[in-house]
This record gives sequence, structure tokens and C-alpha cells, in this order.
Amino acid sequence: MTRTLATGWARTAVIVASVSFFAPSLAGAQDGTMPAKLTTDLSKLSLEQLVDLSIDSVYAASAYAQKITEAPSSVTIVTQEDIDRFGYRTLADILRGVRGFYVTNDRNYSYLGVRGFSRPGDYNARVLLLIDGHRLNDNIFGSALIGTEFPLDIDLIERVEVIRGPSSSLYGTSAFFAVINVITKSGDAVKGLDVSGTAGTLDTQRGRVSYGKSFRNGAQVLVSGSMYTSRGQQQLYFKEFDQPETNFGIAEGVDGDDSAHFLGKVTVGHFTFRALHGSREKIVPTASFGTFFNDPRSGTVETQQFVDAHYENSFNQWHTDARVYYDRYAYDGTYVFGEPDATMTDRVVNKDFARGNWWGAEVKLRKRVAKQHTLAIGSEYRDNLRQDQYNYDEYPFYQYLDDRRSSKNWALFVQDEVKLHEKVLVNLGIRHDQYDTFGGTTNPRAAFIYTPAGGTTLKLLYGEAFRAPNAYELFWFQDDYAKANPALKPETNRTSELVLEQALGSTVSVGATAFYYRVRDLITQQTDPNDELLVYDNVDRIEAHGVELDGEGRLPYGVRSRASYTFQSSRNEQTSQVLTNSPAHVAQVRILAPLGRPGLFAGFESRYLSERRTLEGNWVRPAFVSNLTVYAHHQKTGLEMSASVFNLFDNRYSDPASEEHRQDSIVQNGRTFRVTFAYQFAR
Repeated sequence: MTRTLATGWARTAVIVASVSFFAPSLAGAQDGTMPAKLTTDLSKLSLEQLVDLSIDSVYAASAYAQKITEAPSSVTIVTQEDIDRFGYRTLADILRGVRGFYVTNDRNYSYLGVRGFSRPGDYNARVLLLIDGHRLNDNIFGSALIGTEFPLDIDLIERVEVIRGPSSSLYGTSAFFAVINVITKSGDAVKGLDVSGTAGTLDTQRGRVSYGKSFRNGAQVLVSGSMYTSRGQQQLYFKEFDQPETNFGIAEGVDGDDSAHFLGKVTVGHFTFRALHGSREKIVPTASFGTFFNDPRSGTVETQQFVDAHYENSFNQWHTDARVYYDRYAYDGTYVFGEPDATMTDRVVNKDFARGNWWGAEVKLRKRVAKQHTLAIGSEYRDNLRQDQYNYDEYPFYQYLDDRRSSKNWALFVQDEVKLHEKVLVNLGIRHDQYDTFGGTTNPRAAFIYTPAGGTTLKLLYGEAFRAPNAYELFWFQDDYAKANPALKPETNRTSELVLEQALGSTVSVGATAFYYRVRDLITQQTDPNDELLVYDNVDRIEAHGVELDGEGRLPYGVRSRASYTFQSSRNEQTSQVLTNSPAHVAQVRILAPLGRPGLFAGFESRYLSERRTLEGNWVRPAFVSNLTVYAHHQKTGLEMSASVFNLFDNRYSDPASEEHRQDSIVQNGRTFRVTFAYQFAR
């Protein structure tokens, strides 16, 4: 979270006044997040000590734990408390509440927008998604799944770290606009048997069973499984299909969504072993890719799995962080085609699927050198055993695509955090990646961080990033329709940022960030005039700039509030047009208030997106959506309950559609409800 600059005696006066005013309410706060020593020793602490108490730590910014104020990035942390008390249901919900981020949905996948960039139909390949530091983007599409397709149950999240800006100097491909690191709970955090159940509108149900335990020797275990099902909207109207032969544009009973999740996690000594499985099946109601309207067979199935072994220890002052892993990814699409008057048996069922398997290893070494340097070096190797894509008609059988690939890539990086002065840090990093497909790329990062007394932090940041062309863009083809392009180059991004952060005591923080970035060789699908076939090519250039403002405070009577505003301008340099699905203004506000009894809270949030341009050059209306959650936790019995109303004011809005849709925009849900109960049998 960022904090703007205040200076001199005025800043000191504000801090002292804030501490004096808020101290009584903090001592009696009911949210349980304030350190106990703060409620008793507050008046004895210096201004610097007061500021230090409120500084959170982050891991993903440098691949080791450090204060947010020392991280070479603009960082936001979302905690388990936020997830519970604001009623978040998916990772997409969590990210909607993050400054400068926005999420759109085409009634199949959720798409993340960062600093004005969110192409409709882009599978989040320009954002790196991690679970406990494990890369989750697949090796076919490079996608980061964040909606109901996200493979981890939301209740198992301890916190989410959001790292803005390029981070290819540390993580390589996909760390283009942001890195999102989801940190899971430990067995000690669950403490016994924990069950939960959810019911809501759209005939939605969800159940979860988790077990966690911490042993005397320090070992921990966590095992959890969950199921989710929703019938979705039973009737959806699409004006583009408003003809008698297509049910007058009404899609009936074709919005279902089902998913299953499993996580196993064991920590023994310096080792942590993880196993994750997530699968999601979604019926698609939009008749995408020209499929037959209102046929319940058209849909997608997504499965992600991984196992990994993670090791951390120190030898001769070198901290060692190593990981070996194996991942599997499967996508199955069923698309039903036919003329509007075709009977069920006359329609053609097309199968489109992909299979990806890969294993890899990585090692990071870190050492404090000569007191001023924190040196980190590392290496990564990845073997894509399988990157296969298939497409065929079931009957009569016809094979359009049978492409089977494998590839390898490796990388080396070095990073040095230099403490030039007790108030001045310089962070320098560089990484080289080598790919079988296009060759090598080298990406640097630099940060100048100045932290004078009184909670002020100034960051001047520069970073470069790349996104490697994925297997789908390189090799997907279809006779007389599309062709492959193995000559694709990686996309590049160069970003500059100026971050001003200011903590006003332990109760208030405000901030401002200015950013500017240029994207080159953006991979875009277009028609080749020589043969009229669709092909992916490096053709587009993007330029964007903007300002992000936010503030967070603890008010009297335990009330917490947070607000943010982002202005962004993102344009295609060749055409000077505003990018599609790019709102100029994004605003958010969150308020969490205790309701008079211990453990009882109300969480309210509102989000505003200004109008966005569609692919056809039209504009969707601004979206204003508010949610309200009442959350109760009885500490002695372990019983939790939450009741949520989403889209509280039943605002009607749409998101821009992608090229595979006949619609120019996709309608979103109106008001919905959800109630959740959870119980911990042993604590």
C-alpha cells in the first residue's frame, strides 16, 4: 500500500495528533489484528518505532522476506482477514479490490486488467501467478486462471502479495505487468478439523473439509478438499440472437459451473512438500466461436495439478532456497456447430483440447556481504515434456490439428541490494533466459529507495520484462482458416515508476504512484493478406501512463477504511486509439466496521469503472458495483458465519467481449446472495 509525502513539523504534528486521537480506540479494537504491545506501550514509542509497527513484509518482490518499504516495487498485501470479512469468493474477487486492478468476465473465464491493459479474450498471460512461490501459468497458453477456474480453494489462502510492474529480472516470462503470489495456510493455522458450507442464489452450493496439525517436533500437515457447483443464470438474453430459430436470444440453463479442489501440504524440518489439484467445468452460454446457440454441450473443462518439494536452509551464511516440481495441465473444449434450424443429431460436435506436462528445478542463494550488500544469485531449468494441441470433429470424424511439441528453457539471475546509507537503498538485478523456440533475452531492473525519518518512502523504479510466445500462438493452425508462426519473438515491456509512500503514525497511510510503460512487439492475431489466413504476429506497440492514489486508515470505534483512485491512459501507438477494455478511471472504497459485539463485523466495498471501448468501437457504460458482507466469528466455539449481498444495488452493466463472440459486450450478474457457515472442531 502506498503513502504520499508529508514534510517537516506539519508531518510530525499529524503523527502525534493521530496517535493521541486513535490510541483509545486501538486499545479497544475488536478485529484482533493489532499487536498486543501496541495497546499498552503506544505512548512510549518514538515516531520511527510507531511507523515500523505498521510496516508489513513481502516475499515475492525479491524472492525473500523484506519490508514493503524496502521492496523494489509497488506492493499491496491482501490478508485472510480481508478475504473473510469482505466475503471474497474467488481470487478474481480479491484482485478486484486491489488498487489499479480490474476484472472482466465473458461468462467462461475471468480476465485481469492492470494499469489499463486487459485484452478481451487474453488468458492473463502477461501476469505471473504463483502459489507459495510455485509458478502456475501453464505451458500451452501461459494462462493464469483467477476465477472459479483457479485451482486453490479460497479458504486456504493466508495472504496474497501483489507486486506491480515488470519482474522478469527475477521470474522470467509472464512477469510482465505484475506478479501475484498466493500464500497458503499452514497446518498450524488450521489446527484440527475445519468444515464449511455455502448456499446462495443461482442454485450455488459449496462444501469444504480441511484438517491441519502441528507436531511437537515442528512438523506440520494440512489436507483439504472442496467442491463447488452453481447452475448460474437460468435465462440470459443476447440481442444478437433474437430470432425465432435461436429462441429469441434467450439462453436457458446453459450457465452451469462446477469445480473441485485438493491441497496437501507437509512440512518436515527444512522441507515442504505440496500437492495441488484443481478442476473446473463450465457450460458456455454465449455461443462463442460461432457455435450453436443454446446448446448445453458447448463448454470447457480445465484441470491443473502439481507436486513440488521445497527446501530452505543456511550454510556458511548462504541462505539456500531450492525447489523441484512436476506440473500437469489439461484443457478440453466442446463446441457444437450447426445451422440455426439444425436438429440435435444434425449438429457437428468439435473437440478442441490441449495437454501440457512439465518438470523443473530452481535454486536461489542469498548472502549478506560486507554489511552493505544483500547478494542473491539463482538458476532455473524447465523441461516442457508435452505441449500438445488437438482439434477434430467427432462425427463424421475429421482431424484439423494434431500438433505435438516439447521444449526446454533455462535462466540465470543475479540481484544485489546495496545499502548506501541507513536511509538509502539501491536494488539492481538482471536475468538471462534461454529458450529453444526464439533464443535468449536479458532483462534488468533497478530501484532507488529513500526512507527518511517519519514514515516517508520515495521509490524510483525501472524495469524491463518479456513474455515468451506460447505454444498456442506459435503452433496452432487449422486448414483454410489459420496458420502457425514459429518465428514469433517475445513481447517486451519497459516501465518507469515514481512511488511516494507516507505512514502517518500507526493508523493512517496515504500514497501516490506515477507510471509510464511502453510495450513492443505485442503479439496479435491478424489476417495475412497473402493467403487470407489468420496468424499471430509481432505487430502492435502500446504506450501508457497514469497515476494511482490511495489511502488507508483506522478510524474511531475500530472502523477501518481504504480508498483508491487510478487514472490511466493506454493507447495503440500506430492508431492512437484507446485500448479496448481500458477504463480511464478506476475507483474503489472499502469500509470495515465492528457491530458492537466481539467478532461481529460489516464489510462494505464499492468499485467504479469508467466507460470502456469495445472491439467494434462502441463503449460500454460505466460500471458501479457495491457488495456488503456481515461476518461473525465466535472465538470460543470456533463457529464462523458470513452473509453477503453482491451487486447490492442491482446495477446492470456489461464487459467488452472478445473476438470469438458475436456479442459486442457480455452482460454481468445482477444482485446475488450467499451465506457461509464454518466450524472448527479442535483449535
